[in-house]
Amino acid sequence: MFVIKKDISLKPYNTFGLDVGAKYFAKANTVEKVLYAINFASYNKLSVYVIGGGSNIIVTRDIEGVVVNPSIQGIQLQEEDVNFMTFRVGAGVAWDKFVEFAVNNNLGGVENLSGIPGYVGAAPIQNIGAYGVEAKDTIFKVEGIELATRKFVELNNAECSFGYRDSIFKKELKGKIIITHVWFKLPTKPSFNLEYGNLLDEISQYGGVNLQNIRKAVVSIRKHKLPDPTIIGNAGSFFKNPVVGPDAYIHLKKIYPDIPAFKISDDYYKIPAGWLIEKAGWKGKRIGSCGVHERQALVLVNYGGAKGSDILNLASSIQTSVKELFGIELEMEVNVI
Repeated sequence: MFVIKKDISLKPYNTFGLDVGAKYFAKANTVEKVLYAINFASYNKLSVYVIGGGSNIIVTRDIEGVVVNPSIQGIQLQEEDVNFMTFRVGAGVAWDKFVEFAVNNNLGGVENLSGIPGYVGAAPIQNIGAYGVEAKDTIFKVEGIELATRKFVELNNAECSFGYRDSIFKKELKGKIIITHVWFKLPTKPSFNLEYGNLLDEISQYGGVNLQNIRKAVVSIRKHKLPDPTIIGNAGSFFKNPVVGPDAYIHLKKIYPDIPAFKISDDYYKIPAGWLIEKAGWKGKRIGSCGVHERQALVLVNYGGAKGSDILNLASSIQTSVKELFGIELEMEVNVI
């Protein structure tokens, strides 16, 4: 019998290690159990909150509703031809396990996303990305359950309205759907994206360019740059890299000749948020129980005992500094509950 637990600590379910609780908690490893949890919440007039791997959230208070942890497993082949293989993947599959599966089967498209924490179900919400690749590049469609109607829904790639670390699930459908499965269409003859940062240099240390070596290189770079959340609480990159127009970039370049930027089109430049934060003097700075990581200014950390509100206050101070110094508004990548 499926049991919804009461008064559960969410500390193991968020990588910031925030000590908050849930009135009710449902670890649902089947679609039927997810639906049961939704019905339970509806019957008891409670709100539903979804927490997967908890690698991209800040919980600011105890949750009085029902927290659903969709831990559905499975990687099932659905379609296959000479160029692509399409898989239906459970929302509770660890993202990096899925990447490992793809690479081990010589399927491309997600190797640059190696080492990213969290569950597959979060991939379309955030449109997770790294090293010039985004989840939207391989997502075929998304399955879920609509909370209001309890009906099963499917959205194809276009209907997900993917953007930079963005999707319809963070806008019109925010808090309205629980994702149960994600379909990925992976190329059997992948083309490699190696132009970002020092990725190509790192790959050269492992030999020739192939899926396995790209994965090794990405994992190695991430381990060097980003702190392990099992050692120090964090949610990885806290802010999105801001995008500015050419006039703004030229203006900033005159004032800060060393400002780095990636030209993403004739109309837009992406500026590393970490550089802006470091230039504003925040790298390695600690305030109480939280602070900015000493090696990566894009990462905010919980040294132990910090509250969600403490981290949000720190983030707000950083945003104010960057705005005053560069005229750029940093947008948070993490989701606040």
